[in-house]
Amino acid sequence: MAEKESHIKTTLEDTNIYPPPEEFKKNANINDPEIYKYAEENYEEFWAERAEKLDWYEKWDKVLEWNPPYAKWFVNGKINASYNCVDRHVENGKGDKTALIWEGEPTDESKKLTFSELQDEVSKFANGLKELGVGKGDIVTFYLPMVPELAIGLLACARIGAPHSVVFGGFSPKALRDRLQDSKSKVLVTADGYYRRGKKLKMWENATDALEGADSVEKVVVVDRLERDDISLEEDRDVYYHDLVEDKSTECEPEKMDSEDMLFLMYTSGTTGKPKGVVHTTGGYLTGTSTTHKWVFDIKDDDMYWCTADIGWITGHSYIVYGPLANGATTIMYEGSPDYPDKDRFWQIVEKYGVTVLYTAPTAIRLFMKWGKKYPERCDLSTLRLLGSVGEPINPSAWEWYRDVIGSGKCPIVDTWWQTETGMILITPLPGLTDLKPGSATRPFPGLKADIYDAGGKSLPANQGGYLVINRPWPAMLRTLYEDPERYEQTYWSEYGPDVYFAGDGARVDQDGYFWVVGRIDDVLNVAGHRLSTMEMESALVDHEAVAEAAVVGKPDDLKGHVPVAYVILEGDRKGSDELAQELRAHVGKIIGPIGKPAAIRFSEDLPKTRSGKIMRRILKKLEAGEDYGDTSTLRNPDIVEQLKSKLE
Repeated sequence: MAEKESHIKTTLEDTNIYPPPEEFKKNANINDPEIYKYAEENYEEFWAERAEKLDWYEKWDKVLEWNPPYAKWFVNGKINASYNCVDRHVENGKGDKTALIWEGEPTDESKKLTFSELQDEVSKFANGLKELGVGKGDIVTFYLPMVPELAIGLLACARIGAPHSVVFGGFSPKALRDRLQDSKSKVLVTADGYYRRGKKLKMWENATDALEGADSVEKVVVVDRLERDDISLEEDRDVYYHDLVEDKSTECEPEKMDSEDMLFLMYTSGTTGKPKGVVHTTGGYLTGTSTTHKWVFDIKDDDMYWCTADIGWITGHSYIVYGPLANGATTIMYEGSPDYPDKDRFWQIVEKYGVTVLYTAPTAIRLFMKWGKKYPERCDLSTLRLLGSVGEPINPSAWEWYRDVIGSGKCPIVDTWWQTETGMILITPLPGLTDLKPGSATRPFPGLKADIYDAGGKSLPANQGGYLVINRPWPAMLRTLYEDPERYEQTYWSEYGPDVYFAGDGARVDQDGYFWVVGRIDDVLNVAGHRLSTMEMESALVDHEAVAEAAVVGKPDDLKGHVPVAYVILEGDRKGSDELAQELRAHVGKIIGPIGKPAAIRFSEDLPKTRSGKIMRRILKKLEAGEDYGDTSTLRNPDIVEQLKSKLE
């Protein structure tokens, strides 16, 4: 684990309290406060009742098998996620209900799929994958923009029992190659390109670069988003998506999957540089995501639900695809940026489709605040009845703005805390029950046990900052890291013992039992809701011939939460310059992707180090935050800290 500070401070003030509006409370899915007591006293029975809302081929023998740190949920139950997200709604008479609405960035492009149409499209692609040789257990990697084929593809894989691995479309060829190699993917699904802020961006070149060295990939499926612009396919390897599915049958029997069969693999940044392949399984994940989606967002049959995330991240998996569709909800996905063709695009979408529930990130909210009220005021947002926040802690001023300007003061806000590894929301308000405090994720979901520990594993009293832990297994939890159980145990279950999940976030609990999360305490940065490994960035910098040593830390940023800043020692007698700084930023962008570029490069002759030679990144973080960095007398080179500080002033 990264170095820990003895005390985590927070400046959040829990002043204003907002109870649920009476009308909302009266009609809420969950409005009985006894649910918390019931779930606590009947934990396994509580989750069994939630699982029974899904359709199972065979019921489980046992709800939970817990051999810390390994869990199995709904043991020996048989289920299919694709069937639960699509077919059962058709069979229950909802075939004509809109399942998926897709809005392209060009304002004249959109598409709606009913559950019946989605069933046909999923089955056709599933049959196409079978024709390419994909079978149960074969991993399929998706490297796509936000197009309907991505959601269809996930469900097609789930239908035939092929785990999927989605790589965010903004990642570099190397990042994609690493994930293809680690997962030993059999098929890559990508696109010729996509639209961003009115421009056509190429994707095919990145994908083909990534395939060099990814020897496990046998076939490549190409979605022709840009109408087959300027690309050439390898005859024996590559096929256009629409050619593949054109003549396929709309009948494809779903595989009967064991509850613990892998549903998907999702790579997340790790502190050692190498991305971690988080394994999520089928029955528990679908139970957790469908339950939290329905309860946290108070989903009704006529809701128009929009989560603005990218399916390349866990939020998109859980709360664009699996959770909403398992509940038979209408889910919206948008391809482009929030400021094209103008800064009111999100609000135009809300008005166009009558969005009732909106789930977005604090980064976006802060951006909207910066742009001003005039953009949302252009549009009719009166259909909104619930707002959500995800990806990072939200500061109280952004929370208040979101409520007042976007929600007209009438919409409860569900500020949610969870992770790639947790699979589902763990700390959250229940909007028909919970009194809200701006900036707090409030309470653990019913039945969940969370706590704040100090460095020694002692539970801390109210309003003392420490380390967020989860003390009880939950259905959607990760099961392991792909082919690396030792790293799974070491990363998540070694800090306080094999039955305590270490989240890697600092937090406190106030006098009312409300949780206030203050962000990462390890070497993973949360940049605009994206988790990025500082070690990966450092490795990319040192890969450049001019760099001898590098340290990357997070600098607080009003818009993005944190931005990466790189401290660089150059080789030999090289001198730093603006030109070299830009070259290094571009180099990191090439290796990791544009989101990994440091916001600033700070050249230095040395870095603060212990006598054993370890870089004291904690001190660099303090310098960037403008905070007191404490005693430096034990450093090998204490003078360097003052030198760095003077450069920043």
